[in-house]
Amino acid sequence: MMKALVLGFWMMGAAGAATPVADDPLTRPIAVERAKEWLKPVPPEKIFGDTYLVGFGGLSVALIDTGEGLVLVDGALPQAAPMILANVRALGFDPKDIKFILSTEPHWDHAGGLAALARDTGATVVASARAADALRSGEMAEDDPQHAYGGSFPAVARLRVVKDGEVLTLGRAVITAHATPGHTAGSMSWSWQACEGTTCKAIVFASSLNPVSADGYRYSSAAGASVVAGFGKSHAVMDALPCDVLISAHPDNAGSGRYNAALGACRAYADRSRGLLAKRLAEEKAGVK
Repeated sequence: MMKALVLGFWMMGAAGAATPVADDPLTRPIAVERAKEWLKPVPPEKIFGDTYLVGFGGLSVALIDTGEGLVLVDGALPQAAPMILANVRALGFDPKDIKFILSTEPHWDHAGGLAALARDTGATVVASARAADALRSGEMAEDDPQHAYGGSFPAVARLRVVKDGEVLTLGRAVITAHATPGHTAGSMSWSWQACEGTTCKAIVFASSLNPVSADGYRYSSAAGASVVAGFGKSHAVMDALPCDVLISAHPDNAGSGRYNAALGACRAYADRSRGLLAKRLAEEKAGVK
């Protein structure tokens, strides 16, 4: 019954979110080739306990109900912000109760909607120091492997910087920041526990670990050495994290479905990245890339 009600509210919210509105610079669409695929509408979904998904078929956005406010993880593209808030409402929550928005990486497909979401909810965006620099400017960092793609996203004004291993506490939620560099130098993954009665599960929202880049970038170059080392650190983090449920920034990177609750999901996520990085380095050595 509850699932049917949520679906009904979501359908009404989805219809409302599609209504044309006056041009808003913070939700102005970024036209990227995969936007339609990434923003495929799907109903909001409860994962376990007080953890939910309020994102899309190709971009994950999570919601945590802490009992003393809400926490959102990631913001997708700028044009996605109204639908994210509609999904929050469809679950019966008030977006104005969102206190923090956690950022995984300063790329427009995950950070593009942060400025609008922060403005419309009053929430503070939480990110690593390196990510915060990019979020404030609305531009990728110069050492980002994808920097040469160019493009920008709405800049974020209200920011809180956290360090690797720092804990964010709100209500009954205890959320830990994990530096997972490589895809970007400032990438951050997040972990917390979700409970139902006496049963608790470790939830991990992992930043992208794809070794992709703009044309001309070489991971095997002197400049790329620190990036490769960053991937190594991130693989070790994923190997060691308690991980009953894995949410990845792009869900298809973690397997089929919107999240992965299989045993060893985080280690498999790291192994996938290791394989892709090894393949990329071999291609560079062979002159293919």
